[in-house]
Amino acid sequence: MCGIVAALAARNVQGILLEGLKRLEYRGYDSAGMAVLDRAGALARRRALGKVAALEEKLTEDALKGHIGIAHTRWATHGKPSEANAHPHVAGRRLALVHNGIIENYEPLKRDLEAEGVVFDSETDTEVVAHLLERAFDAHGDLLAAVQATLARIDGAYALAVMHVEAPREIVGARKGSPLVVGVGIDENFLASDTLALLQVTDRFVYLQEGDVVRLSDAHGIEIFADGEPAERDVHTFEHGDGAASRGEYRHFMLKEIHEQPAVIAATLEGRLSGSHVLESSFGVGAKALFARVRQIHIVACGTSYHAGLVARYWLEKLAGIPTTVEVASEYRYREVVVPENTLFVTLSQSGETADTLAALRYAKGRAAGYLGALAICNVPGSSLTRESDLALMTQAGPEIGVASTKAFTTQLVALLLLTLALRRERGDARETALVQALRGLPALLEQALEMDGPIAELSEAFAEKHHALFLGRGTQFPIALEGALKLKEISYIHAEAYPAGELKHGPLALVDADMPVIAVAPNDELLEKLKSNLQEVRARGGELFVFADAQVGLTAADDLRVLHVPQIDEVLAPILYTLPLQLLSYHVAVLKGTDVDQPRNLAKSVTVE
Repeated sequence: MCGIVAALAARNVQGILLEGLKRLEYRGYDSAGMAVLDRAGALARRRALGKVAALEEKLTEDALKGHIGIAHTRWATHGKPSEANAHPHVAGRRLALVHNGIIENYEPLKRDLEAEGVVFDSETDTEVVAHLLERAFDAHGDLLAAVQATLARIDGAYALAVMHVEAPREIVGARKGSPLVVGVGIDENFLASDTLALLQVTDRFVYLQEGDVVRLSDAHGIEIFADGEPAERDVHTFEHGDGAASRGEYRHFMLKEIHEQPAVIAATLEGRLSGSHVLESSFGVGAKALFARVRQIHIVACGTSYHAGLVARYWLEKLAGIPTTVEVASEYRYREVVVPENTLFVTLSQSGETADTLAALRYAKGRAAGYLGALAICNVPGSSLTRESDLALMTQAGPEIGVASTKAFTTQLVALLLLTLALRRERGDARETALVQALRGLPALLEQALEMDGPIAELSEAFAEKHHALFLGRGTQFPIALEGALKLKEISYIHAEAYPAGELKHGPLALVDADMPVIAVAPNDELLEKLKSNLQEVRARGGELFVFADAQVGLTAADDLRVLHVPQIDEVLAPILYTLPLQLLSYHVAVLKGTDVDQPRNLAKSVTVE
């Protein structure tokens, strides 16, 4: 949710911290702040409500100068958005702290501190931790020891970075339930909640593991501790390059990421297909033997990833013959889940740090009797989800900056289709061979779909003054309709619903009139004739239809029916292809409405709190 950047260098760090915050704006936030230890050894802080630009304006008027500092973008959880609630928080004018996550037991801790005479300046849970740290530092005289002692008193999720005027060349960080990475420089080191924040200064990173505490210092460089003992962590080189954080020729990151889909899907397929089948080794050591025992699958995810799981359910049951359930992660662990023997637990997450999905994984691992193991499908190597799962398939979407997921979704779909084919019992049959060949041709078909951009931009004008929309699909296209509705509501703020087209008569038809645009996806599949009947129901009630259809389906445009033709494709792969026109539609509608496409209100990219 929030963003952390910290730097310990031999140069002024204000510019590094500010640029890092700008690169984290995609995550969603409502305020920003920065603190440094200045050249006199005093703690100096600037905070601002709103965008990073507001903080930058303050820093232009009154710059911070120091070689050690921490910075933060906040997304409100405790306390309304305000400058007083913005991070960094300080205690005793000696200690500064930035924090992502939620401290669940902050209320009793706060009452104890108030009883000792502490006066709080904010409504946040984070300030409680700052005051606890200040007292622990006084007791231990060492910043690392103070952090370790304080962490033993708090419950919840956190990534944090701390500095103290009496430890002027040290920053201590810790993570539990929220991501934190170390950026490895030359005679300088950094902390951040996301590698993108630090690509300006390094391409070498250490991904901290759950429960790790790290100290950056001149004296010892980078020291990592697990359970109080020194620990070794590998250094990884970031392979996507600094250009991943740039919009390039595109107006918005979202549009750039829509157009990147042919390339990233080709990358996701690379090395995972043999001549006629999927390589089980793509999923990790032992995957082939484990897959042979799978008799049931549970897929758990949130938001867009949940929609990908819904598509996969159709594939897994039809093509692999394996009963599959798909669960919303935030609900999964709060009910008594029945786990049949030989069940594979599959999680989907772009970041690999989604709090509800991680919690569901940990809950499932506690019910190990029925589960064979856990497979993570994820876009971030070294993330918590991949480390805590038995198997992992990495998508190759690259960094996704836009809050509304696009390329992460379609690469998840490709990964799930690879899983489906790997689980088929009839290995090497004609259908599998045909689907592998279709997958090889998928990037080229996606390029053709992107050529619809101009016509879709024209079509979007019909939505500029609308307040509601209805999306329809059947079979595997129903989850795509759900995803289309989600994209439209996320970035254009138009209220949108999605239904299986066969459910129209069971309620949604009551909404249909000339002011309710109805968007349908109509590939040339076995449910086409059923869908056509549903579309006639809309037309008979005076509804205006917008249909994305295969050219062979025989739909003729009319005053109340606008048809855009989508390239022909194997019906199994159609959900992936038909996603792109719906993404483009939501994008162009949002541009017409003047919303913040890449950073829609109230939303965050990586949801690391429950």
